[in-house]
Amino acid sequence: MFNKIVGGKQITICLYVDDLLITCVDESTINATIEMLRGKYSDMTHTVSNRLKYVGMILDFSSKGECKVSMPNFLDTVVSDVGVTTSAPTPAAVDLFVTRDSDVALSAEKAEQFHSIVMKLQYLAKRVRPDILLPVVFLSSRVTKSTDRDWTKLERIARYLKGTRDLCLRLKPDDGLISIHAYIDASFAVHHDFKSHTGAVITYGQGCVFFKSTKQKLNTKSSTEAELVGISDALTTVIWIRDFLLEQGHDVGPAVLYQDNMSTIALVQNGQASNERSRHINIKFFFVSDRVEKGEIVIKYMPTDDMIADLLTKPLQGEKFRAMRDKILGLAPTSDIN
Repeated sequence: MFNKIVGGKQITICLYVDDLLITCVDESTINATIEMLRGKYSDMTHTVSNRLKYVGMILDFSSKGECKVSMPNFLDTVVSDVGVTTSAPTPAAVDLFVTRDSDVALSAEKAEQFHSIVMKLQYLAKRVRPDILLPVVFLSSRVTKSTDRDWTKLERIARYLKGTRDLCLRLKPDDGLISIHAYIDASFAVHHDFKSHTGAVITYGQGCVFFKSTKQKLNTKSSTEAELVGISDALTTVIWIRDFLLEQGHDVGPAVLYQDNMSTIALVQNGQASNERSRHINIKFFFVSDRVEKGEIVIKYMPTDDMIADLLTKPLQGEKFRAMRDKILGLAPTSDIN
C-alpha cells in the first residue's frame, strides 16, 4: 500500500505484483497518476469505473458507501468442474470431520482432479465466500489421501455454491469512528486426532474484512484452553488490522474481541492461569493481557448463539447457518450483536 497527500486529499495505491488499484476522492488526482504511469510504462491498460476487476475479483462500488465483492465466473467454473446438477442448503453436512479407514481411495486421476478443485475452492473461499471456508479447509487436509467420502463432501460444497451463486461479500464501514470487532471461537477436539478448530471473523461495519478457519496445531485439555489457543491464532491479525487502519489515517478506537467462554475471558484478563490444570499453556498465549492494559483491545462476552465465528468451526445447519452466513457476508447487520 502506498499513500500520498495531494491537494489535501489522500491517494492510495494497492499494489499486487503488476496489478494496481488506485483510489482517491478526487478523480483528477487518479487521472494524473495514470498519466504519470503511462509516461513510464507505455504498455499498460487501465479502467476507471465503479465496477472494477482486480486479482480475479469484481469490486462493485455502484452503491454509495459500500463495496460488493464477487467472483461469479470463477464460481461457475468450479461448479462445472465438479459436475453437479442439484443444490444443497449448506456447504457441509454434520459429518464433515468424519473419516473411516474403510473409505475407498480415489483413483490417481480423480485424486488429481480432487486436489485441483479444492485449491480453486481455497481461492474462492479466501476472497469472497467465507461461508464455504470450513469444509474447504478440511478437504485441503485430505488432498494427499482423498477418498470417495471426501469426493461426496466436495460435491456438497459445489451443490451449495450452485444454489447460492448470486451471494457476494458486502462491505460497508461504520459511520464516524471505525470500530474493529473480532469474533474468535473454537470447537474442542473435533478432529480425528482430537485437535480443536479455530474460527475468526474481523469486521468494522457490515461484512468481514478478515476470516480464518484452521485446525489447531497442538492438543488442548479443555474447551477453555482451545478457546485460548484460538485467540492466540487470531490476535496478531487483529492488532495488525488496527495498526494498518491507524496508518491509513483513520480514527480507530480499541478493537473489541468477542468470546463465548467465560473461563477463557477470565484467563485472558488475569494474564495467568486460574487453576493448576491450565499452567502448562505457554506464556505466549497471554500476551493479549498486555494489549488490554494498553487500551488496544477490549474483551467482551458474547453468547454462543450470537458468535458468528461459530460458522467457521463446525458445520452448522438450517436457520442458524443462514443467519451467521448473512452477517459474515454483510447481507445482514451485525449491529444487533455489536
